[in-house]
Amino acid sequence: MKDSTGYFIPQARTPLVYTALQKYTNRVTQIRPIVDCIGSVSYQTSKALAEILAPIAGNTEHHVTNSKSLAEELTGIYIDEGDMFNSHDVVSLFTNTPVEKALEVIKTKLEQDISLPSRTNLSVEDVMELLEFTVTTTYFSFRGNIYRQRFGTAMGSPVSAIIANIYMEWLEEQAIVNAPLDCKPKLWRRYVDDVLEIIQKGTTEQLTEHLNSIDPTGNIKFTHEEEDDRKIPFLDTLIVRKPDGTVKLLVYRKKTHTDQYLNFTSQHPLHQKLGVIRTLLDRMQNIVTEDEDKKEEEERIRIALANCGYPKWTIEKVKQQMKNKAKKDTKTKKSDNDPSKGMVVIPYIEGL
Repeated sequence: MKDSTGYFIPQARTPLVYTALQKYTNRVTQIRPIVDCIGSVSYQTSKALAEILAPIAGNTEHHVTNSKSLAEELTGIYIDEGDMFNSHDVVSLFTNTPVEKALEVIKTKLEQDISLPSRTNLSVEDVMELLEFTVTTTYFSFRGNIYRQRFGTAMGSPVSAIIANIYMEWLEEQAIVNAPLDCKPKLWRRYVDDVLEIIQKGTTEQLTEHLNSIDPTGNIKFTHEEEDDRKIPFLDTLIVRKPDGTVKLLVYRKKTHTDQYLNFTSQHPLHQKLGVIRTLLDRMQNIVTEDEDKKEEEERIRIALANCGYPKWTIEKVKQQMKNKAKKDTKTKKSDNDPSKGMVVIPYIEGL
């Protein structure tokens, strides 16, 4: 079907792509297209808008920056025996974000943002006009046909993640404030569309039903996962509830994980290979909370890297670099705390 401009458009509210399979089965395969926006007419505008909107996102107490900040927050937390960990996930957040409602939320935030003039000379109305144009003109081609995304934000646009994040902040605020007392979360931490909660046992279905009723458009829907054997994964962290009510954290790997990393014999610069080691060791240091578990995690890293051809000296080299950096950061931090003695600039005089 073509719209008034002659462009082929999908028939559902979420983007659909007609595949060759349709020729033989008369069926439509529903997928989420990732649109390559680089080089498109609105790409630079989208980048600029993302920079303008970024400071108004992620400022709530429920926002999780990364696994490291989550691990720091959960260290020392205590959970009653009648409570449990639970997680919720939004189904296809980007392509289900209601653009019209999201723009209303963003406009309100911008009008309340006193720092906006320091980031741009554009007025709130100008920003909103550009934003509306950017998110409603997503076109992509597939097998010779041109499609227009009629609902949601484009996966691949620089501004889409921020729009979805801001809308989720509004949605979670409504959800938490209006949650029934018997299923109100005692902890709610969100990373984009993934939510970690501490709730009373037996209230998962009630909370999920409540969450699915918040979005006025009815498009944002949540799925849930309860802790299993006192464990629950969140981001790349495995959260374990100990018998005494405290929590410990491990590195989480999916069952399909194969411990395959960049092979040491590959034609890559040495610093990139050392970067693989540094990433794995950094994750261990930032996530794993107990020393015994850190030893087990490091042993697993050593075995995995050995299978990928990494000599022992590479791991020791990276560990030493990390120690040196930690010492340097400590010295820098101490020097920053020293009172400034000021600076005097004198003119240069030859021979003096």
